Amino acid sequence: MTASKLDQLRQMTTVVADTGDIEAVRRLKPVDCTTNPTLILKAVETPAYSDLVDEAIGWGKKQGGGEKAVHAVCDRLAVSFGAELTKIVPGRVSTEVDADLSFDTEATIAKARAVIAAYKERGVEKDRILIKIASTWEGLQAAKVLQGEGIDCNLTLLFALPQAVAAAEANAFLISPFVGRILDWHVKAGGGPYTAETDPGVVSVKSIYAYYKAFGIKTVVMGASFRNTGEIEALAGCDRLTIGPGLLDELAAATGDLPRRLSPAASPQMEGGVSRKLGFDEKAFRFAMNEDAMGTEKLAEGIRGFVKDLRGLRKLVAAKLG
Repeated sequence: MTASKLDQLRQMTTVVADTGDIEAVRRLKPVDCTTNPTLILKAVETPAYSDLVDEAIGWGKKQGGGEKAVHAVCDRLAVSFGAELTKIVPGRVSTEVDADLSFDTEATIAKARAVIAAYKERGVEKDRILIKIASTWEGLQAAKVLQGEGIDCNLTLLFALPQAVAAAEANAFLISPFVGRILDWHVKAGGGPYTAETDPGVVSVKSIYAYYKAFGIKTVVMGASFRNTGEIEALAGCDRLTIGPGLLDELAAATGDLPRRLSPAASPQMEGGVSRKLGFDEKAFRFAMNEDAMGTEKLAEGIRGFVKDLRGLRKLVAAKLG
């Protein structure tokens, strides 16, 4: 009997669960797990996690009230969910820095250090955690400092090669290029129809993967934000793929051969024919991003989306704090 496509994928790619749903992680058995404000907000509104929420609210009521207490409770919730997830997955849990700090290098560094300290208080060492930071210039510079301190980072909301190059220069542990959101932009712009192979998000990740492998860059490439299993199958062999529970279930139910599409030894030609190692200072990075309408728009939109859900979480916490 042929193994499921999920089992075949696991033979060549580290599978990561893109969810804050503890029960889904327990059922799907990924190696790593990644969360964000959207996923935490959904989880907090689920009755199954009322104990974690009640504990954080009870703690928050002793912190003196006000906006500072609300923010502290939100941080505590993120770490509470993350700590629970570390008990289930053997690998890493990604915890996101507040998206409204995306353009503040120093505040991002301070928040990341605080998150790592909060995990340590719960007995979770920093080698189990990835600090998730938006791939703005400021976020990339924060990652450079944090990586220098041994705090591994996951650069998220990554849509363009300049972001990937700058992340490599920052020695980022991992990047999360967003496949589905790239496809969304091109479809909205009138592109397509696309196959799994011509999907612009898939093409982008393949280009970044090829660039990294061509120049011996150690930063892990983790494709994210998938719209369908075809995108996932087209990236089989990528270092890691972070996948939502619904698509993981589809892959677990699917049979048939899943060929390897990416491998370090046989990287595909880079899109645009990049044949030299690139480098960006701040001016060059900002100009390159300005030239990329899709990358600029999706980065800004992604930050706005995470901030909206972060505010939603804070509003919910404020109401519970009374």
